[in-house]
Amino acid sequence: MKLVSWNVNGLRAIQQKGFSDYFNEVDADIFCLQETKLHEHQVELQTPGYHQYWSFAEKKGYSGTALFSKTEPLSVEYGIGHEFDDEGRVICAEFEEFYVVTVYTPNSQEELARLNRRMEWDDMFREYVKALAEHKGVIICGDLNVAHQAIDLKNPKTNERNAGYTIEEREKFTQLLEAGFVDTFRYLYPDVTGVYSWWSYRFQSRSRNTGWRIDYWLVSESLKERVIDSTIATDVMGSDHAPVILVIQNPVY
Repeated sequence: MKLVSWNVNGLRAIQQKGFSDYFNEVDADIFCLQETKLHEHQVELQTPGYHQYWSFAEKKGYSGTALFSKTEPLSVEYGIGHEFDDEGRVICAEFEEFYVVTVYTPNSQEELARLNRRMEWDDMFREYVKALAEHKGVIICGDLNVAHQAIDLKNPKTNERNAGYTIEEREKFTQLLEAGFVDTFRYLYPDVTGVYSWWSYRFQSRSRNTGWRIDYWLVSESLKERVIDSTIATDVMGSDHAPVILVIQNPVY
């Protein structure tokens, strides 16, 4: 079973850069998007064979998530009960043996202006997925807007008080893992360096591979033995993020 997650940084823009070709080529069972930057009537994406689910931000041209699945979910929920829900940041699809949650975690912003609210979000999101895990396995994907360890970004020393690498954000991610979730990339590749999922558009960061690994596939502890591979498609262009791909032994789906 193949699952793909991609922060597309604007779906309408990336549609002009080969998005549909990649979508069709990768042939995922489930394909999740973050930062779609759409309102409800701004997109007509043809995905034959897939059920589509969208969560739109109230603010125009901002945030947003989507989930496409070949199998129709048993149920779909939007949001986690936080004030950020009006930014369209979470979709949860329930299947027979597991949940899939796609999330676009709020950025703490320049000068950490939104760090305190981000901390509230991290706590609520952790409690949300913990509650799901009481019923069945949980698979989480998306742009979590944090590089967890020094190994996960090119320049850790110079970014210690920048959004996405503060000790506060990293500790919240540690708490999420301690709540019973596994970072599948680090589970399989604990010592691999220089593999990132996001690069700034500035300073030729992508060509120099000055990046951050902030896009993830996490799974419940109960599912980790089913993980076959977890990779980052760094050669796929069109966004400042790369798609992240999870291959998992096929649960009932």
